[in-house]
Amino acid sequence: MPSAKVLETKKGIVADLKAKLQNSTAGVLVDYKGISVADDTKLRKQLREAGVEYFVVKNTLLRFAAKEVGFDALEDVLEGTTAMAVSADDPIAAAKILVEYADKSKGAFSLKAGFLDGAVIGVDTVNELGHLPSKEQLLTQLLSVLNGNIRGLACALNAIAEKSEAPAEA
Repeated sequence: MPSAKVLETKKGIVADLKAKLQNSTAGVLVDYKGISVADDTKLRKQLREAGVEYFVVKNTLLRFAAKEVGFDALEDVLEGTTAMAVSADDPIAAAKILVEYADKSKGAFSLKAGFLDGAVIGVDTVNELGHLPSKEQLLTQLLSVLNGNIRGLACALNAIAEKSEAPAEA
């Protein structure tokens, strides 16, 4: 039987995990077995630069925290090695980076599940989020569409002006 000190430490970890689950807009759970230390370091750096917190977690402790938050559906994927990436601000940052990395790793690193806006999402949904264009790309596309209409109008007006300026043939 664990000592009271160990139990209190574990309760504190569960409380921290619960807070992370509740205070994050999105998160992704991954199976990290087969990843090298060098690759893990690069991945952690990339996630940190994107404002994503990434850490290895014990399945049992995450299971307790998930139950308290109402993420019971995560229980099915809490086997083997588990790491969690959570983002407080950007709902797709963790998914984009981890999906890209999982695609490159050829099976050594796999997605397990995720959560978004208080609901558990499956691997397919995490993959869809990971393949969405970034906010900057979406804004660029929007501006391009808006600019296209204005450019078309400018060309039409220019053609009319050139036509009226052309000398009339006799």
